[in-house]
Order: sequence, then C-alpha cells, then structure tokens
Amino acid sequence: MTSYDSVVIGAGVFGAWTAYRLRLAGKSVALLDAYGAGNSRASSGGESRIIRMSYGADEIYTRWSARSLAAWKAFLDEVKAPGLFYPTGVLWTSSEGDARAADNRAALVRNGVTFENLTQLEVEKRFPQLRFSRPITAVFEPESGVLLARRCVQAVVREAVVRGVDFIHAIGGVASGDRKISSVSIGPHARIGAGELIYACGPWLPKMFPALLGDRIRATRQEVFFFGTAASDRRFAPPAMPAWLDYSDPRRSYAIPDLESRGFKLAFDRHGPEVDPDTQERIVQADALAEAREFLRERFPGLAGAPIVETRVCQYENTETGDFLIDRHPDFENVWLVGGGSGHGFKHGPAVGEYVERLLAGTINSEPRFALTG
Repeated sequence: MTSYDSVVIGAGVFGAWTAYRLRLAGKSVALLDAYGAGNSRASSGGESRIIRMSYGADEIYTRWSARSLAAWKAFLDEVKAPGLFYPTGVLWTSSEGDARAADNRAALVRNGVTFENLTQLEVEKRFPQLRFSRPITAVFEPESGVLLARRCVQAVVREAVVRGVDFIHAIGGVASGDRKISSVSIGPHARIGAGELIYACGPWLPKMFPALLGDRIRATRQEVFFFGTAASDRRFAPPAMPAWLDYSDPRRSYAIPDLESRGFKLAFDRHGPEVDPDTQERIVQADALAEAREFLRERFPGLAGAPIVETRVCQYENTETGDFLIDRHPDFENVWLVGGGSGHGFKHGPAVGEYVERLLAGTINSEPRFALTG
C-alpha cells in the first residue's frame, strides 16, 4: 500500500492550494477528486470569480485577499499563465450612510490597499453604463479584478503534479476508526496510507460528515447568467467596465464584464434553496431569468433585451456566519476539515493553502473564527 504524509480530498481551490503548499513544504502528497479538478459540479468550476479587498469590517478577509492576490499573480507568472487574471478593477457600491462603507475604507487604509473614494456623480461619469435606484457611495479598487476560476484551479493542480503530488480520481471515503486514521479508501479494493487527511471537498463536506456538519454547512443553489452584448459594443468589457458588487440594493447583485467574449456575467449574491451537488439539475429557472432581465433593464439599460449566451448553476457551501471552516475533526487527531467558502472563498485559495500548511506544521495558532465551535 502506497503511503503519503498528507492526503487531500477535494481538488477545488482550497484543496488544490493546500496540496501545492504541502508539497512545497516537503511533504509527500496525494490529491483526490471524484470528478476531476475544476469539474462542472464543483464550486470552483465556474468561468470567473472576483478577487477584491473590500470586506467592510471583516478585516481578516481583506488581509487574506491582499496576500492571495499577490500569490495568484506570482503563481500565474511562474507557470506562464498571466492571462488567467484580468485586472479589471473592482467597484464596490453601498447606500449613502451605510456603516459598512466607513468600516471598509478604514480597513483598506490600515492594510495599505490602493483604492479611490467615488461619489455617485463620479461613478456615473466614469461608468455611464450603470444606473442607480437610490443614493450610493463607492470604493474603486484599481488593482483588483477577476480570476478565470476553472482554469486557475487546473493550473494549480497541474503545477502540484509537476512538483510531485499524485493526483487520483477517487472519492476518498470517510475517515473511520480510532483516534488516528492510518489509511483511506480510493476504491472498492484499494487504499492508500495517510499521515494526515485534509477534507477540502466544499459542498460535499456535509455529505461526508453528516452527523458533524449536516447542520453547519449548507450547499445552496446559485444561478448565473451571461448576456451577449451588441456587435462592436465594448462598454461592457474591460477597461470600460469593471467587476462590480452592489450592496446598495437588497438584491445583492454582482457583475463581471465580458471576458474572452463569453458575455456579461450577472448573478445575485444570496442563498438559494438547499441542493445536493451530485444530483441537482444545472438548468436555470424561468423566474430567476425574469428577475435578471428586470435588473438589467433597470440598472444596465444598454443591455435591455440582450440575449442569453450562457447560463450556469453552481452552489455555495455556506456556514451560518459566512466564515470559513478550517479545523481539526474532533474525533480524529490527524483529520482536518477545510471548507465553508460561503460564496466568497475562491479568491482566498492561496491564503487558505498557506494557513493549512502552517497550521499542520504547528508554526501558527488557529484562527477562532474558523473553528467548528466558532
């Protein structure tokens, strides 16, 4: 039986970066995924994800985003894939007088993030494609942007394999036994040895550990729309259009400009119904499409009547607080749980991988916000 220092179950962004960092630290590593890196069922399997520093008072995520952006850029440059990050800039809008806006600006200043304060008039002058239904204030991060998610994850996994990580198409079983688990199943008649097991399987975590996580992490359905722009119309592509997050409207929308001629991406950052990531149908609902079209007519009149060129159905894996879950399993001294991306985790992959590697090495203290009991 082949044995490894570390076995990572799940090749999404958290698992990929964890395996990569553990290998850089000199560990022998196996990385397992049932469907493959960046697969269509995974929360990391979409086309694009925003990376931004604005997090209101949740300053830990501002710090982690800043570290992660630097790490993403360095990694993509090293593996000669710079086109997987688009420096579109990120516009973060909120209602006038929203306390989160003041908290956000203070956190950005404390962490040395480059940003601009913009009034509503300045936003409307710079980005005339946008309309607002109420008074807003804004922050613009010119150095932030968009990661091409699926391809970024696959790039991390490829580089991990080049450096000696073994990638195995397998579910990874569920740890069972006494206080320490020595092996994990990779098929009906096959096992591999493990010094430590890291379950980084996103929306599958509550399925694999239902008694422990069934009421702590919920996988929810999220629908995404790509609208086609008119021929030669570059108003909704970089550099004219940034990535945008809107906290001034209860619909909590976000938009990503037309990248690689795939269409203008629109979605709503709120939790849909609970789903099973293995079996949910990936077809958008008519009422969701109607809401998206109504939103476009109101906020992006230049896209009113634009055709749908693509849709996606993915999922979040939400904790109650929106914080990550990164903690040791209470029943096993060498089993770790890494998940709870809660719709904002992708950008933080490098920081999560670094944190897990250092946590297992004992060189840092654990973050209470990420604890099972947090």
